[in-house]
Amino acid sequence: MIETANPLLNAWSGPLCAPPFAEAQPAHFLPALHDAIALHDAELASIRENDSPPDFENTIAALERSGAALARIRRMFWTLSSAQATDAIRGIEADVSALLNDHGTAISHDSALFSRIAKVYASRQDSGLDGAQLRLVETSYAGFVRGGAALDGDAKARFAEIDARLAQLSIQFSQNIMAATSDWALVLTQDDLDGLSDAMRSGAAARAEAAGKPGEYHFSLGRGDYEAFLTFSSRRDLREKLWLAFTSRCDGGAHDNWPIIAEILGLRDERARLLGFANYADYVLDDSMARTPDAARDLLDQLWSPALRRATEEAAELQALIDADGDTFALAAWDWRFYAERVRRDRYAMDGGTIRAYLRLDEVRQAAFDTASRLYDLRFHRREDLVGYHPDVWAWEVTDGAGAAVGLLFTDYLARPEKHGGAWMGSLRVQEKLDGDIRPIVYLVANFPPAPPPDLGSTRLSVDEARTLFHEFGHALHGLLSDVVYPSQSGTSVARDFVEFPSKFMENWMVSREVLSGMGVPDPLIDALRKAEEYGQGFAAVELVSCALLDLAMHQSPDAAADPKAFMQAELARLGMPDTIGLRHQLPYFSHIFDGGYASGYYSYLWSEVLDADAFEAFTQAGDIFDPALAARFRREVLSQGDQRDPMVSYQQFRGHAPDTNALLRARYLI
Repeated sequence: MIETANPLLNAWSGPLCAPPFAEAQPAHFLPALHDAIALHDAELASIRENDSPPDFENTIAALERSGAALARIRRMFWTLSSAQATDAIRGIEADVSALLNDHGTAISHDSALFSRIAKVYASRQDSGLDGAQLRLVETSYAGFVRGGAALDGDAKARFAEIDARLAQLSIQFSQNIMAATSDWALVLTQDDLDGLSDAMRSGAAARAEAAGKPGEYHFSLGRGDYEAFLTFSSRRDLREKLWLAFTSRCDGGAHDNWPIIAEILGLRDERARLLGFANYADYVLDDSMARTPDAARDLLDQLWSPALRRATEEAAELQALIDADGDTFALAAWDWRFYAERVRRDRYAMDGGTIRAYLRLDEVRQAAFDTASRLYDLRFHRREDLVGYHPDVWAWEVTDGAGAAVGLLFTDYLARPEKHGGAWMGSLRVQEKLDGDIRPIVYLVANFPPAPPPDLGSTRLSVDEARTLFHEFGHALHGLLSDVVYPSQSGTSVARDFVEFPSKFMENWMVSREVLSGMGVPDPLIDALRKAEEYGQGFAAVELVSCALLDLAMHQSPDAAADPKAFMQAELARLGMPDTIGLRHQLPYFSHIFDGGYASGYYSYLWSEVLDADAFEAFTQAGDIFDPALAARFRREVLSQGDQRDPMVSYQQFRGHAPDTNALLRARYLI
């Protein structure tokens, strides 16, 4: 048992208050969490047992101050469990999840604590609170209600059982995906590499070397490998083999996620009904900008028909290419990217392989930093003295133009077996001013297939991967530029269908002429890229919208849990989903909705695109995508606000009007 020597229990007192990654060991976490929970319980007891009448300061603000040590440890553990999930970390993940879930449920169901919050809530309009304080009272009260605080004894007990089981299932779902992904590789020889770039070949050779198979070429089930191989490999049989392996992960076998999905859906529906909602989608969207599933579906329906129509036209063009080659097969899902790339290359002189040569990881990262500098007067200085949780993780001190501290950023971009798939941003410490000016610490994670060492910075990115880097960097800016008093309102702690807005917004600069030319991309290639942007929007929109529609339908229907696979197939048939495209995220590895907080909220990517498209039109209409007045207003009204006010107010304060949904149709060339 580690006692006071446990480094996780100490405040982060090193340079820039960086986390003690070098000292922390997996064995430290459970003892530290037990001690931190005990400390938090004592802090909550002092709030609960306060003899003074409940008010904002002794109840709501006191809750905001409580649990600081627990928050540090919890955030550090989830950082590791998602981005550096060693066997030792995975071995305690279920125990950590159960411990934190039990503690969270005990707080949510604390009747005395809820009684104090309810009294502050009841008198909120007469308490002289400012706007941020009033919103904090309302969201705190709503959070307790949504957590089951107002339920009676039996219902509250069942609610706790459901939450505990859902936490277990989420861990199992995630670990199944990691295992299924790491257990498989497409093993090739030199004769199988037609169409693949030197960078792809060298990366595959390096993976084989690491696996003790020199002379072979290994392609993984990471999305970067998958999409690049399907785009460039001229071997149709191998494209099919990789597509089938990727899309059948956790669909049966040793890592089958279908039983887990069925149980999750059933428990979510029961949980929502305990709280008085008709279904889980109603429960989730009650706390969103959309407010109702019908409103979210209305947006998706506006996109589905034009997207499907455009995708049908694109499919006919691709089939014509196949026929012109003298081939007799029908277009299949593993063909689409390959022939779409031919269209871009032949029609627009846009060669995805050529542009990769200019999109070196280190240069794309620097381009993101330079963009933030021009927009928001930020500076990024690498701190080699600060140790991350892996050698690939770099630390960056962030300051403003005058040298004042803004925060600390960790970047972790290269794929490795210990990572979950995808890309994300997280916070190790949030900005706040409750008891001093606390600067944020955020991190970015991606899974870009690395170039062979030692020159990992020369890893080449596709245009989509470069967009991903800018997208996650937009989340980081949302966290870094937060300017709030209360930690619960900091940075990205906003409605799910607003949180993707600043990140999606940032993607616009990645494909701008100004940024691309700064990375040395020649004008003719930039012109080709910008013309080619219009092509393939049907495919891209169908991939995204179909997932969002399926997510909503599953969480609205009480029948989905009985046989989710049959439900999925019936729903896709009803939509007229083309077999030649297929779901971007098959349900057995759809982490966003079964392990990532986006259940009933995957539509938020589309809603955020509405906000993004409409907001970016302000810059294009101004004639300068770096317009200083617009950038300052976006920082002040959106990035700095956090959850201090309704997100629609923040948007309208920036744009001057409500979001225009047609802006998305224009941005995706669907009208």
